Amino acid sequence: MALEICVKAAAGAPDILGDCPFCQRVLLTLEEKKVPYKLNLVNLSDKPQWFLEISPEGKVPVVKFDDKWVADSDVIVGIIEDKFPEPSLKTPPEFADVGSKIFGTFIAFLKSKDANDGSEQALVNELKALDEHLKGHGPFIAGEKITAVDLGLGPKLYHLEITLGHFKKWTVPESLTYVHNYMKSIFGRESFVKTKAAEEHVIAGWEPKVNA
Repeated sequence: MALEICVKAAAGAPDILGDCPFCQRVLLTLEEKKVPYKLNLVNLSDKPQWFLEISPEGKVPVVKFDDKWVADSDVIVGIIEDKFPEPSLKTPPEFADVGSKIFGTFIAFLKSKDANDGSEQALVNELKALDEHLKGHGPFIAGEKITAVDLGLGPKLYHLEITLGHFKKWTVPESLTYVHNYMKSIFGRESFVKTKAAEEHVIAGWEPKVNA
């Protein structure tokens, strides 16, 4: 029985998968565990009534478990792990927060209009910390095997690479070789290729936030 999941449709292209890293995280989890699912694409700029009835706050992703719709990617991923334990994607608790500040510092730098506000350095510092961690523990955050923490961070790094390249002409420093290898490894996985949004849709999705 396929799980039903509602995810963001691409901006201006309601029939194409959109640019939500939290949706991709859930799709990656389902793909890595080979759980069959049925995708419902939701146009978030014109939310249909049926969607608001199952997600009153209008948030994605939402997944249907036992006739109940559940929101929040953290909660969803936890339920998927419980219901479909094989292969295990559990991250050891001591590694669960690795890279957790990257997304926030990335958004601050992306929106920054002041080159001297320290937002670039804050992001570089977080990426350096990830590089150091991977150097000692890699290739993935918890070692040899990919786990939930990688499936959460991978989509965020994908958004970071595309949007900072486009809007800031900025790339992850070459010296951070472990981060570069990590990104290449995750972005090249079959599950990632199948669930990622196209580059132009990632850019279109972030454009309003950058120019706000």
